[in-house]
Amino acid sequence: MQATLSEQEVVRREKLKELHELGIDPYPAPLFEITHTAKLIKDEYTDDKQEAFKNISIAGRVMSVRDMGKANFAVLQDSTSRIQLYIKRDDICPGEDKTLYNTVWKKLIDIGDVIGVKGYVFTTKTGETSIHVEQFTLLTKALRPLPIVKEKDGEVFDAVTDLEFKYRQRYADLIVNPNVRDTFIKITKMKNAIRTFLNDRGALEVDTPVLQSIPGGAIARPFITHHNALDIPLYLRIANELYLKRLIVGGFDWVYEFSRNFRNEGMDRTHNPEFTILEFYVAYKDYLWMMETTELMLEQTAIATNGSTKSEVNGVEINFKAPFKRISIYDAIKEHTGIDISEMDEDGLRDVCKQLHIETDASMGKGKLIDEIFGGKCEKHYVQPTFIIDYPIEMSPLTKKHRSKPGLVERFELIVNGKEIANAYSELNDPIDQRERFEEQVALMERGDEEAMYIDHDFLRALEYGMPPTAGIGFGIERLAMLLTGQVSIQDVLLFPQMRPERNEGN
Repeated sequence: MQATLSEQEVVRREKLKELHELGIDPYPAPLFEITHTAKLIKDEYTDDKQEAFKNISIAGRVMSVRDMGKANFAVLQDSTSRIQLYIKRDDICPGEDKTLYNTVWKKLIDIGDVIGVKGYVFTTKTGETSIHVEQFTLLTKALRPLPIVKEKDGEVFDAVTDLEFKYRQRYADLIVNPNVRDTFIKITKMKNAIRTFLNDRGALEVDTPVLQSIPGGAIARPFITHHNALDIPLYLRIANELYLKRLIVGGFDWVYEFSRNFRNEGMDRTHNPEFTILEFYVAYKDYLWMMETTELMLEQTAIATNGSTKSEVNGVEINFKAPFKRISIYDAIKEHTGIDISEMDEDGLRDVCKQLHIETDASMGKGKLIDEIFGGKCEKHYVQPTFIIDYPIEMSPLTKKHRSKPGLVERFELIVNGKEIANAYSELNDPIDQRERFEEQVALMERGDEEAMYIDHDFLRALEYGMPPTAGIGFGIERLAMLLTGQVSIQDVLLFPQMRPERNEGN
């Protein structure tokens, strides 16, 4: 249902009608030949290159207009930058008919409209590189006004501070805030750098199912859907781990996937129900090799994204220069609480949680209690990249037992700026041990733990064919993007973050 139109929206629809009456199509066929971009012109034009910048053609959105009677200055924004236009009545209307300038340009064109212009580049008396327009074409009439922004000396100042608006109407946010577009360009550079790193080392990018009969590979609450033809419940994947391991069983030595995952959990500054995980698995390697590979990959990715290993987040400098600090989870807890929990049973851990004012419930087993202690009292202290290593077996149902430390597994989490960025294992490849771990998870599920793992019988069957010794890792891509682009909220690195439905869907 269409919401009530604002006064400006009514006026723009009246202008649309006038354009039709003048025989001007406000939404013409899409082909418009573009020869230059705003950035290219601003970067490369000099007065001694005038010949090379004649007969140029550019398209973009009108962002401002200054009326000077028989001439106008306007600002055009394309996908690369903004550039000034100079529009003179007698140049675009050389004959007696001045309708195109007096009526169309001055009365019917609005800020936000998309136009194409042809002309030549020159430098104004104030030294600004500009386009002298000889022809212009309306390519798209905008029926909704843009949010108001302030502009001074070529700098754009965001007057749109409503986060609800920015996240819900990202398209408008991208138009009025060029820095937002820059953030997402950086994220693409980051992903490309990771792909290059992996591809250059012989890794194979693959795709695995999003709809799964068993939500495996992580400890999380899934989304449930239903397949009508098969009449069975299906789950949106919470992780792609078990499928990638199946491929290692099948004979691939190194596979990776940028996996879109879904977890039916809360939303905050570091969590969105839909997110991207990079996971890769490498045969005949272990978690020690994976730590060194992770350091190198993130160092190179930071340089490719920002030109430096350093990034600033909310005034804090993060340095991805290898090597990273390493500390065991038990040592980290002892360092920040003064309590050695390494020999404690579940009852002892509950007493510690009570002493530290950490809330628990009856569904929590030993692994969950340790996780709560570390998350509540330790994690925030690790700002620079730090590997938390050697976890207790109860926290890691898919991880190989430690080769020299009973009760522990060969696992690490990478913590940066107080948040987990990556989780890695020497992968468990003993099918009998794996079945026992799954059964322990089922016991936790029966106690009420909604995040406990299901038993994946097909994965166990795959392991019984024999999976080589393998190292695996999962990276939170949005969390890494936050660090490399200096954002403090995951919503700022998602083009379209999850939002509550609007009360009035017409707005």
